[in-house]
Amino acid sequence: MGRGIWFGISIAIFLLVWEAGCRFLGVQPFILPPPSAVIVSLWDLRASLIGVHLWATLKEVLLGLSISIVFGISLAFAMIRSRIVERLVYPYIVISQTIPIIALSPVFILWFGYDLSGKIAVTILFTFFPIVVNAYDGLRSTDKEMLQLLKTMGATNGQIFTKLQLPASLPHFFSGLKVAATYSVAGATIGEWLGASEGLGYFGRRASGNFQAPALFASVLLLSILGMLLFWLAGRIERHFSPHMKIKGEQQ
Repeated sequence: MGRGIWFGISIAIFLLVWEAGCRFLGVQPFILPPPSAVIVSLWDLRASLIGVHLWATLKEVLLGLSISIVFGISLAFAMIRSRIVERLVYPYIVISQTIPIIALSPVFILWFGYDLSGKIAVTILFTFFPIVVNAYDGLRSTDKEMLQLLKTMGATNGQIFTKLQLPASLPHFFSGLKVAATYSVAGATIGEWLGASEGLGYFGRRASGNFQAPALFASVLLLSILGMLLFWLAGRIERHFSPHMKIKGEQQ
């Protein structure tokens, strides 16, 4: 059986155990609602959850992740091209991760405000590091002998980048992208917790304050599905563009 079938079986078993545990142990719904109550709540609130809040979170995620990709790749390339840029910038990229991201999030909200730009800034805070570091490591992993060979053959910097450095960096880049794709959902959610009028994070915080556990779990379910879909999409893009993944897929 394929991975998808095994995953479906494991999810079904998990939900059955969860449902049975809540029923037989008499767990109060405001503490831990059974999956059936979560599904009913999701269906009843579908117009608000999916039509308004899911769209708001998705917009923040896609914009923040896209900006991180553009600036992360650009900075990684600049560090590869210039030793001075690398020595000036790379230590601060690492230092930025020694500070708890959750502690920096309110600062970004303070700087950029409570509107869409504030949530995008927090999302970038979560996603920029894995993209720039993995892209940089991928570009740095280029075979030095092949690099010298292309230079002796008169290849331009653009040809070296497109023919050698870019293909060699793709596996590292997509590893960082898959991590950043899942982090982006957490970043957008935390941004909404700190201040928002819409979004799944905002909805979940409001439901928690009103002790509406089924609605809270429904928002968490949508956030989890969104994260998994983004991870899956990054994997599909990797398989399309990365040569070694194409070969692996053909062999399977």
